[in-house]
Amino acid sequence: MRLIITVSRASTMEATYTTVHIATAALQRGHKVRFVEPWDFEVDALGRIIARAHAFDEGVPDREELVRQLSERQAARRYVEISRNDVLLLRVNPLDAAVLAFAQLAQRAGSIVHNDPSTLMLTGHKGYLATLTDVPRPRTLVTRSRATTLLFASELRTGVIVKPARSSGGRAVSYVPSSRHSRKIEEAFDIARLQGDGYVVLQEYLPEAQDGEKRLVWLDGQILGGYLRERAPGEFRHNLAQGGTPKACPIDARDHALGRAVTPYLVRDGVWLAGLDVIGGRVVEVNTLNPGGVHFGDLLGGTRIADYIVERLEAEHRTRCPPDEDPIPR
Repeated sequence: MRLIITVSRASTMEATYTTVHIATAALQRGHKVRFVEPWDFEVDALGRIIARAHAFDEGVPDREELVRQLSERQAARRYVEISRNDVLLLRVNPLDAAVLAFAQLAQRAGSIVHNDPSTLMLTGHKGYLATLTDVPRPRTLVTRSRATTLLFASELRTGVIVKPARSSGGRAVSYVPSSRHSRKIEEAFDIARLQGDGYVVLQEYLPEAQDGEKRLVWLDGQILGGYLRERAPGEFRHNLAQGGTPKACPIDARDHALGRAVTPYLVRDGVWLAGLDVIGGRVVEVNTLNPGGVHFGDLLGGTRIADYIVERLEAEHRTRCPPDEDPIPR
C-alpha cells in the first residue's frame, strides 16, 4: 500500500500530530508513505495526476526522526502518479480549494480518499453540527447578523461562547458570561467575524466545562479512544494551544452513545475519521479536517489508535485495489 498524506506544510509537522502517528504506523507495517503539500500537485501532459512528494520507504524512522527529516527537507523527493492503487489522506487545515479539486480527481481515478473531499467544505464548517438537532449539543446559532446574535444571547442564562465558523486551536474564541454585557457580545462577534468566512457561531456556555473537555477519536462509526483537556487557570478554552493540559479519562457509555448518535450523519456525509469535542455529555464541535487526539489518546489511555487506523486502511485497500504498484518510480 502506498499512503499519500496531503498536509498544509511538511516543515511544521510535530511528533505529537495524529498525521505523524499514522505515517509512522504505516511505515512500521511495511508501507510506502508520501507527504504532499498543496503546491506539489500537477496534471501532466498525459492527463495524469502527479505530485512531487517527500518520500519515505525504508529505514523506518521513529516519529521524531520523521519530523526532523520533514522539517529540514531531508526526505527523498520523488514524483508519483496518484493512481487507483493509492490511499490519499487529506490533512489540510485550513481548507485549500486546489487540494480538494485534485483529491476529487484522484477519487474519480479510483484512489481511496479520506475524508471525502466532496463534503469536507460542508463538514469542516461549524455550522454543520448546528443542523444535527438530534445529537446532544449546546444550543447553537450560526449567523452574520449582530441583531440575531444579541437576541440569541439574551436567552442564555449561563453565558455564551462566540467563535468563528471556520477556525481551529481556540483562535478568536470569546466567552461572555452574561447577556447583559451586550457591548462585550458585540466585541466578541466582531473578533470572530474577522476570521474564516465571516460567519459566527454562538453556543450556550456549559457549566460542566469546568471539569474539562474530552477529545474523542471517531473512526467510521466507532469511538477508538480519547483524552481529557483541562483548561489553564484563568482560561475558559481547553485547547492545548491555549495552555490546556491533557489528562487520562475513561471512555464511558455516554461517550459511545454520542458516537452512535453522530455516526449516521458522518457516514452519510463521507466522513471516515473525526475528532469529537465533548463537554458534559454534549458534542460542542465535530472536527473533520485534520482531527487530532491519537497521541494523547494512546499515551494516556493505553490504546493503539494509529495502528488500528492503518489496519482499517489496509483492509479497505485489499478490498478495493489491485496489487500495489509505483507507476512513476522517479
